[in-house]
Amino acid sequence: MEEKKFDKQSMIGFLLIGAILLFMLWQNQPSDEELAAQKAQEEQVEAHEAAAEKASQTDAVVESTTPQNDSLALERYKATLGSFAYSATLPSATDDVTELENDVLALKVSNKGGFITEARLKNFKSYDSVPVYLIKDGNSRFNLTFSTTDNRTLNSENLYFEPSLSKEGENQVLSMKLKVSDSEYLEYRYTLKPDDYMMGFGIKTVGLQNVVNTSQPINLDWQLKGYRHAKSITYENRYTRLTYEYEEGDHDKLSQTGDDDAIETNVDWFNFRQHFFSSILLTDQPFDEVRFSSKNLVEDEEVDTVYTKQYAANMQLKPVNGELNYAMDFYYGPTDYQILNNYDRDIDEAMPLGWGIFGVINKYLIIPFFNFLIAYFPAGIAIILLTISIKLLLSPVQYKQYLSQGKMKVLRPEINEINEKYADNPMKKQQETMKLYSKAGASPLSGCIPGLLQIPVFYALFTFFPSAFALRHKSFLWADDLSSYDKIADLPFHIPFYGDHVSLFPILASIAIFIYMTMTTGQSMQQAQQPGMPNMKFLMYLSPIMMLFFFNNYASGLSLYYFISNLITIGIMLVIKNFILDEDKIHAKIATAKAKPKKKSKFSQKFSEMMEQAEKQQRNK
Repeated sequence: MEEKKFDKQSMIGFLLIGAILLFMLWQNQPSDEELAAQKAQEEQVEAHEAAAEKASQTDAVVESTTPQNDSLALERYKATLGSFAYSATLPSATDDVTELENDVLALKVSNKGGFITEARLKNFKSYDSVPVYLIKDGNSRFNLTFSTTDNRTLNSENLYFEPSLSKEGENQVLSMKLKVSDSEYLEYRYTLKPDDYMMGFGIKTVGLQNVVNTSQPINLDWQLKGYRHAKSITYENRYTRLTYEYEEGDHDKLSQTGDDDAIETNVDWFNFRQHFFSSILLTDQPFDEVRFSSKNLVEDEEVDTVYTKQYAANMQLKPVNGELNYAMDFYYGPTDYQILNNYDRDIDEAMPLGWGIFGVINKYLIIPFFNFLIAYFPAGIAIILLTISIKLLLSPVQYKQYLSQGKMKVLRPEINEINEKYADNPMKKQQETMKLYSKAGASPLSGCIPGLLQIPVFYALFTFFPSAFALRHKSFLWADDLSSYDKIADLPFHIPFYGDHVSLFPILASIAIFIYMTMTTGQSMQQAQQPGMPNMKFLMYLSPIMMLFFFNNYASGLSLYYFISNLITIGIMLVIKNFILDEDKIHAKIATAKAKPKKKSKFSQKFSEMMEQAEKQQRNK
């Protein structure tokens, strides 16, 4: 009983003590001021700990840069880099880039590899309003492969160059040195002039006679994937080609469609052309041998491919007295004849202006005259004025051609009569037809020869318009870019060889060609189809259809030219038919010639005798 009483009293005592403790804790809890002071004290402790940690890290960095640790790093790199280990221990052994630019060109050169990792043309935009980059995001590779005297093969693209940017007058000079020591190095030297797309570039070695094994090949390899810059990747890719000059003035190119390669000697320059833009390497000392390759990256015209072609050029450099010393140039800029021609190094030959007489007509007639016109008129008006001027220039020969075609039309009834009369005697039919032509003063050749004389000009224009940089992003009427197609509607599907859109200028040009063919070729359909002759009705429809399909993705400036040219031709033919050609006068001339005996020339007499003899032989058979 007493034990239970004790337990009850103990329990009451413990509760009382707990209550007193809780009261004391509540009574002695810190105020808001005390809590703030405590927090500040904790933050001060944390700051001291962070400062101590930072100091420890700084000490570690300082320790790592002491000569003792430099020596350790140098020895470690020597295991893989040999004498070039020194370059890996320098502060420049990072992926940093050095920027240099002028008014037209902006470049970035990386410490790693010492080459250009970005080349931007400052005054131009792509079809989608994005700045034009020729080099960006790893699309270019520039590497010098060489062997060392301690039996290593090194690639400059994996090594670190030390940059030094300075000025020489108005020129910016960037020296990138791959060092063996402060006085022994491989140097890439870039010299950028103001307002110039051409940049000086040199490769030389200093004091490396006993470091680089010159008995082994030293190969320079440059690769580039060309970016797409135009709306129609198919059209752009057609004019994207690797071109080059070799053997002191000869020029050649790789395939514009499929994969291709070539080996050439004594190469002076080569161009990784991307239609309207070019990346060119030129050398004062020709490369003894260069291996070129081009790979087409556009597999499907329906796919919006980022790149057009992948180019590669591998050239062997020749040391002199154990050292390299090559003076070269880089050109990053527009494929513009006027700009390229100003450098006087034949790099304008990289443009597809046609060979032989066609290129001569473009260089010395069409391009200078068009540049004059476009300096004073909008591009579309300049094309129209160019078309009119060419028509006036060719008017003498074209007048004879159209007049001959008009006479042939007037003689059509007589020719049909001869064809019916001598249907079973082709030889006699030919003789009588030639007699009729002679009496009327008409000849099929008088229409063909002027047409042949115009072919060089027409072909020159055909090659000029796709290469006319002056038309790029120039608008006219509904065409927002005369160097590309003039889309007026999108198609919900893709038509092979035509595309997924509708261009208007090719439609207008096709209609004009059809009318012209109806006025000329269509006339011959009135007579019976001659054996062995092409089906004229088929040709009359084929030409406009080819124009419609072939030019739907072509430069709208070229379609505009053909449209205006054919309109002028139709107008001239109508004027000749209605105001110049007198059908009654021609028939009177034929009648007079029939009544009056005509003295034959010796050639005509001999020809008639040969025809009669051939006719007799045919009858005897």
